[in-house]
Amino acid sequence: MNEDFSRGAFARVNGGVRGGTTNAHSRDASRAPSRIRRVLGAAVCAWWAASASAAGVGAASGAHVASGAVAQATSHPAAASGVAPARVSGASAPVRASSAQGVAAASAAASSAKSASAASSVASASSAASAASASSASSASSTAAPAQPASGPAPLVLPEHPNLTSAQAAEETHRALAMRQTFASSVKRRLRVPPADQRAYGQRLQTALDEKNLGALAGEFVILVDRAATVQALFIYFRAMPGAPWQMIGASPVATGRPGEFDHFLTPLGVFEHTPSNMDFRAEGTMNENGIRGYGARDMRIYDLGWVDGERGWGKGGRSPMRFQMHATDPDRLEPLLGIRHSKGCVRIPASLNTFIDHYGIVDAEYQALVDSGKSLWVLHPSREVTPWAGRFIVVIDSQRKVRPAWAPAPGSKARAKVPKGGDTAD
Repeated sequence: MNEDFSRGAFARVNGGVRGGTTNAHSRDASRAPSRIRRVLGAAVCAWWAASASAAGVGAASGAHVASGAVAQATSHPAAASGVAPARVSGASAPVRASSAQGVAAASAAASSAKSASAASSVASASSAASAASASSASSASSTAAPAQPASGPAPLVLPEHPNLTSAQAAEETHRALAMRQTFASSVKRRLRVPPADQRAYGQRLQTALDEKNLGALAGEFVILVDRAATVQALFIYFRAMPGAPWQMIGASPVATGRPGEFDHFLTPLGVFEHTPSNMDFRAEGTMNENGIRGYGARDMRIYDLGWVDGERGWGKGGRSPMRFQMHATDPDRLEPLLGIRHSKGCVRIPASLNTFIDHYGIVDAEYQALVDSGKSLWVLHPSREVTPWAGRFIVVIDSQRKVRPAWAPAPGSKARAKVPKGGDTAD
């Protein structure tokens, strides 16, 4: 529409409204097509504005969820019932949905304008445009939230590995156990677990796998975490064949959920699959209001295990959906505290262990399968050296040990003194 014509039409219509009633109605009747065009223009503008607003909301909703976060029952009803919300990587899906509904709202406004009486006043045309704007904005608001899936996580499935002869299994075991030396040279915070305890935790791992019908798992690395308050340790295990004893690659101190404060969960027990269905991401290394880098230094990988049903550590207890992750922590203030319960429900690990697991793909079997199929995943470094025995499971148990073992010492007073005010509330 010509700009001068638009300005003239606007002035004439405004003059008609100010000039009286009968003459104004008669002039409006002769200008009905212009008014319809203005209604359409207003509706389209409202749609664009609503789409831009939805893009902002969608971008905010696409931000990574902090570990231990409680799913809001009011905005995520499916999450409140234990169903995992779909991950949103950006605003594109909500914007597309709101755009479609915005077009529908504009079309509805146009149809309404065409069927309106030619004697309608400018005020009624303005009302129609306002209604279209409200309808579009409402549509954008309703679609900005992440979609909720209809069902919970897929059941765990035992992966297939080739059957090995005894000689082949012995060779695979020998090669895999060479990772012990790599672990010792790469990971700075390590635990020296005696052979008897190594075997005992291997049996606990087997029991946890048996409970999930994964007792025949072999041929890949598995991460085991003991959340017991007196232990707080992570172990990496391997065996080449089902029925063989699990053998430890290495162990490090961790920090799991510390109960007693709002929004703090006990770290959930069970077998958790590390899958691209809950895509990992990397830390930005930024500090929160308390000077804490909750996800650790920049580029540390966050292993996202999705929404799980967690045991609340505050109030009257009970259970709520929580986002379960394994990640590094502030290297200066909080990493020295590894060895005691100190997180909001996630598993905090040393930065050097994070790098070791990331670089060698210790639990990246499903991520690597995507890469092998031709997919490009930004979260994976091109320089990584993926082990042939990449796994996919992280197992959390509670040994309920009453006495802290000598090989899992608690942090000292100097480490505790470094925690700033509010440091306990980091992820």
